[in-house]
Amino acid sequence: MRFEYKKSLGQNFLKDSNIINKISNSINPSSDDLVIEIGPGAGALTKKIKEKNANLICFEIDERLRQVLDKLSNEKTKIIYKDFLKIDLKEYINDNYNRIFFVGNLPYYITTAIINKIVLESNPYEIIIMIQKEVAERFMAKPKTREDNSLSIFLQYNFDIEKVCDVSKNCFEPKPKVDSMVIKLKKKEEKIFVKNEELFYKLIKDSFKQKRKNLRNNLGNYDLDTIEKELSKTNKSLKSRAEELTIEEFANISNKIIP
Repeated sequence: MRFEYKKSLGQNFLKDSNIINKISNSINPSSDDLVIEIGPGAGALTKKIKEKNANLICFEIDERLRQVLDKLSNEKTKIIYKDFLKIDLKEYINDNYNRIFFVGNLPYYITTAIINKIVLESNPYEIIIMIQKEVAERFMAKPKTREDNSLSIFLQYNFDIEKVCDVSKNCFEPKPKVDSMVIKLKKKEEKIFVKNEELFYKLIKDSFKQKRKNLRNNLGNYDLDTIEKELSKTNKSLKSRAEELTIEEFANISNKIIP
């Protein structure tokens, strides 16, 4: 029976075995680690991950795939038919696991929501995801580039990010309109010192609130004198835009601000 792909679920199943192998080879869990796969689809990557003998939990929103995915279930592999964005991750992650890996081909329209959920609700060791190429380039963007944004700063503070491979739109069924990229986010062993992460994240988000505006306009509710003094140490000012600042500079400003 022909499978009817649902556009509303962002279903584009990867069919290229070469790419599947590249993703699988980028994941190296041990038997006491947990791999969480988001949106296994027809299970092409799931089968490869199973070979690594790690604990595996797959979250699939489309119950029509039961007839395919249930065959992959065993003592170490669980298939959960729920919306990943609506589950409580703490119910599935416990202290019995050594490291937590996340992997998935993320629907373009909920990429940011899924990444935020992973980072804020768990302690991932690595996140290996396939996302729209343009978005991946933004995540890896460096300061003073147009692609730099609050999420890229947030991710680069928490992770070392590297490209695994490019993925042509021709590698999918059905074929999407854009190309993709697989990236790996590996938890930093040592992060930049930040006194208050909640304040740090808020500062970054507010700084990029209106990207065309400078810091003075975006940070009007902050202690601008303190921020100006800190910016002057690196020859910047409140006339600078957020994308001109490094992660270290955001951290230094955050550490000087009284919450």
